[in-house]
Amino acid sequence: MDDATPPSLPDAGPVPQIVCAVLAHGETGAVVRLLGSETGLVAAYVAGARGRTLRPVLIPGNLVAADLVRRSESRLPTARVELVTSRGPWLGEPLASAGIAWACALTAAALPEGLPLPAIHGALAALLDAICLAPSARGWARALAGYEALLLREAGHGLAPARAATADWPGLLALLDTQGPAIASQLLAERRRDVMAARAILLDRLKRIGSD
Repeated sequence: MDDATPPSLPDAGPVPQIVCAVLAHGETGAVVRLLGSETGLVAAYVAGARGRTLRPVLIPGNLVAADLVRRSESRLPTARVELVTSRGPWLGEPLASAGIAWACALTAAALPEGLPLPAIHGALAALLDAICLAPSARGWARALAGYEALLLREAGHGLAPARAATADWPGLLALLDTQGPAIASQLLAERRRDVMAARAILLDRLKRIGSD
């Protein structure tokens, strides 16, 4: 996943984007990292992001329709957003909220900005749906391991994706433990912010489920 010159933003109209990260900026605004199939990961300024109206819209994991406007190459684009799908109802569930938080934090920290990666966008969308729709974490933990492996393969660090599909629960937990150091060194080595803490919370909660 080499860095590339950011492509032109869509000419007009909102496009579907997954909210991956929100960082407060100024009194009421925020810099929001959005992942789109055609745009890749884009950082955009959203005015009023921390206000009562937009705060529940700009939750990591939410799907929004974003109208992105780049006024110059030297400035962040601005975005106007509307909610399409909310993950808010699952934020009160410890495992689901931890899964959503880690998947989005990893995506925001690991991907280069402005490089379209439709396979990763599709995989993240499917993972978020699985987290919210599966009856338990056993139903989506394999998808999570597969998503991590996909990011590692895109970064040139190959791990066999079939292992997640065939592993029993203890084997799956062991695979997640194995992938952790690779993620920290291969995907997040140059990132200042420590997002691995979100993964530690998730794994701790998954391991409490126990084995079959």
